[in-house]
Amino acid sequence: MPEPETELLVAGSIALDTIDGPEGRVQDELGGSALYFALAASLIMPVRVVAPVGAEDAARVFALAGSRPIDLRSMTIVDAPTYRWRAQQVAGRNIDLGSRDSIYDLWDPAVPEQYSGWAFVGSVRPDRQVELVHRLAGAGLLAADSMISYIHARTDDAFEVVRVAEWYFCNHEEFGALDGDDPEEFRRKWALRGLVIKSGPGGVDAYTEGRSIHVPALPEHRVVDTTGAGDAVAGGMLARWLSTGGAAGGYAEALAWGVACASLTIEDVGLRAIAAATRGQLERRVAEVEESQRRAS
Repeated sequence: MPEPETELLVAGSIALDTIDGPEGRVQDELGGSALYFALAASLIMPVRVVAPVGAEDAARVFALAGSRPIDLRSMTIVDAPTYRWRAQQVAGRNIDLGSRDSIYDLWDPAVPEQYSGWAFVGSVRPDRQVELVHRLAGAGLLAADSMISYIHARTDDAFEVVRVAEWYFCNHEEFGALDGDDPEEFRRKWALRGLVIKSGPGGVDAYTEGRSIHVPALPEHRVVDTTGAGDAVAGGMLARWLSTGGAAGGYAEALAWGVACASLTIEDVGLRAIAAATRGQLERRVAEVEESQRRAS
């Protein structure tokens, strides 16, 4: 395993997703913020997963991870139903139709003591997300995101996550729900080292002190299911950034890897595309993103 300061960890959800969309309906498809992040990041470097899964679904997760460098020793197998989430895709976005999240009442997260690597806390029930960011507050870099239904339901918890995190990822709808207007003003208000705002087909923008960059999306590729695209952006970006040394300005080059991971993810239902992707496919997709950046500039 990597040395602690160079280790990458994701804490979040493992889910069974039921989604109605233009491509039809899928039921109990493996998903969740931790798995989307881990599958993207593991194309670049090893990643540790901290998440709960029901006993009846653990074997599916082990099979999905396969030969990827995904460390599941901190995944907790709980005697409870796996988190379930329902959504309907409308105009390229998911409308949340509710969830069943009793597993979080029984989960004792296996967060490493005094963790000093890099960590991403993905979307998970707000009370547990607040717990996770506080327990990982000593990380070398701590990033997080949320989803719109959780922000509306537990706004105070969502703001606490923003307050503790160093980097925050959100889409425009989530940004607005957090009273965001001007990205640089929001970043300064919450003392964020970085803010990443995702715009779907409009690409991704990152804001740091004195600098902002835009990375365009790749609209020429097939879009089937946008679920997990944001987690893939974060997974690809943080893994590439950390694997190349973690220098202060390294996020700019790394963001193209995040966008490429998202582009691969949305080409099929759920986790299927990113789970089947190879490092070679990712590198070719990164080259497309970088060429698109050059054309745009």
